[in-house]
Amino acid sequence: MSYIKNLRVFIRVVELGNLSAAGRDQRASPAVASNRIKELEKHLGVRLFNRTTRKLTPTEHGRVFYEGAVKIIEAVEEAEAAITDILQNPKGALRITAPLSLGRTLIGPSIPDFHAKYPDIEVRLRLSDHEVDIMSEGVDVAFKLGILENSNLRMRGIMNCERIICAAPQYLERRGTPQTPDDLINDKHDCLLLRFPGSKEYYWTLQTPEGLRKFEIAGPYDSDDSDVLTQWALSGHGLINKPLFEVKQYINEGKLVPVLTDTPPASIQLAAIYPHKRFLDPKIRLIIDYMAERCHRRINEILKS
Repeated sequence: MSYIKNLRVFIRVVELGNLSAAGRDQRASPAVASNRIKELEKHLGVRLFNRTTRKLTPTEHGRVFYEGAVKIIEAVEEAEAAITDILQNPKGALRITAPLSLGRTLIGPSIPDFHAKYPDIEVRLRLSDHEVDIMSEGVDVAFKLGILENSNLRMRGIMNCERIICAAPQYLERRGTPQTPDDLINDKHDCLLLRFPGSKEYYWTLQTPEGLRKFEIAGPYDSDDSDVLTQWALSGHGLINKPLFEVKQYINEGKLVPVLTDTPPASIQLAAIYPHKRFLDPKIRLIIDYMAERCHRRINEILKS
């Protein structure tokens, strides 16, 4: 930006013919204005002004450079105006993704209101429980429950979400209620897992008196759709490890029963993941801010119900 400031001072010196007047115009002292002209002359390797005691007049090099400098400043001001317009009137397409359940319950229902507030932004939502390659698939923002593993991406944490292990009453009547985490393995409980190519969830991490421990649980079947796991659990086919807000309604209705509440699963972070960019697209900031507020409010409402 210092070079642009130098150009602005130079242009005003040419137009006003006076260093002090140009400095005042650009809110700089005469000494600062003089240094900016000297920096330009040093950079270009030519003298830009003929100096007299009363007036500065541009040299031939100065006149040529003035014409180019004016075009540069006009282009910069036009670009700045365009950015200002984008900030005040954001427009364009936003490609976002989210896990199926999160997308259906929180992200998807909020899209129409977001569009009503920013009608020039088109939102293209894709839901999948698979790991999405943000860079190769051209995703602008991924809302996910988990941790950031790609150093080429940036993450904004939204909130930590409590998780819970639960099962339908009929499953617990048939198989018994696990009293300790080790019972999951020793009693060969049917643990329903979210699995797909590249999935890392082959164990559950629980909070024990000894600290966080990983338990390599197993089950008769798994799925790449987390909502399918919930339906299996509701039908009495096994235990699920879920964010509490996703199953709170079923717990309130008695359709699912929490177990191992003294040694619950480690909480999971709800976060927004986006490509690392030097200048963050204002549309990305707007959708993250909007969804963060909506998710906070809605999850807290669910947990208080």
